[in-house]
Amino acid sequence: MRVLSYNIHKGIGGRDRRYQFRRILDVIEHENPDLICLQEVDRDTRRSRHDDQPHLLLEHFQFPHLMYRINVPLKHGGYGNLLLSRWPFKSRHEVSLRWGTKKPRSAQIAIVETLEGPLRLVNCHLGLTETERQWQVRHLLEHNLFRESDGLPTLIVGDTNDWRNTLIQGPLQEFGMKQITGPPSKFRSFPAYMAVGALDKAFCCPQLHVHEARIVRTSLTRDASDHLPLVIDFHLNEESANNSPDIFLPRKP
Repeated sequence: MRVLSYNIHKGIGGRDRRYQFRRILDVIEHENPDLICLQEVDRDTRRSRHDDQPHLLLEHFQFPHLMYRINVPLKHGGYGNLLLSRWPFKSRHEVSLRWGTKKPRSAQIAIVETLEGPLRLVNCHLGLTETERQWQVRHLLEHNLFRESDGLPTLIVGDTNDWRNTLIQGPLQEFGMKQITGPPSKFRSFPAYMAVGALDKAFCCPQLHVHEARIVRTSLTRDASDHLPLVIDFHLNEESANNSPDIFLPRKP
């Protein structure tokens, strides 16, 4: 199975500052993911020509299952996180991660009925200060909507804004999660055109079997957004990995 996590920056290129949503679609399509976790997805804003980006994504990829809610309202429209899945959601929740008067943030929690069984998938976009991020992660992990699915294989992805790579040392480690995206030098994702910060990260429970995690570095990804996408190939456990030897054959371009 493959998940893609990507801060799409509303479809505005990080280098040329042009709005060209087709580039975002092409980046995602080339990776052919089963689960798409996006941050900064616009709906009805002037800067993105009042496009309904969730609808454009749904229409293009024809994934039957979608989660989206505007987290940051603007004068017209707003933006938020989006999750698209090939497989149905057994349950889905939005958890507010707003800390004090800071910009509204949130996490999406979905129990996805994958071909290998249920997966607890979290798509999040964290704050700009370390204190804020540590509070947000603890709030998420202790939230009843997260805890009600304890025991399931778990994958947490998103734009963490974790410049100093300290997030794993706090609540995530206390809750038994491990970081997939390490060492940071291999996962630099921001700014896309000359990446120096490993901001787009993934964490999982011990039983999840990760085949490969990588940042996608191409001429297109360097122009499409101000972040580079993160792709993870995984199984829910070692047994399912052993029983599916051909799952990671090269995918269609």
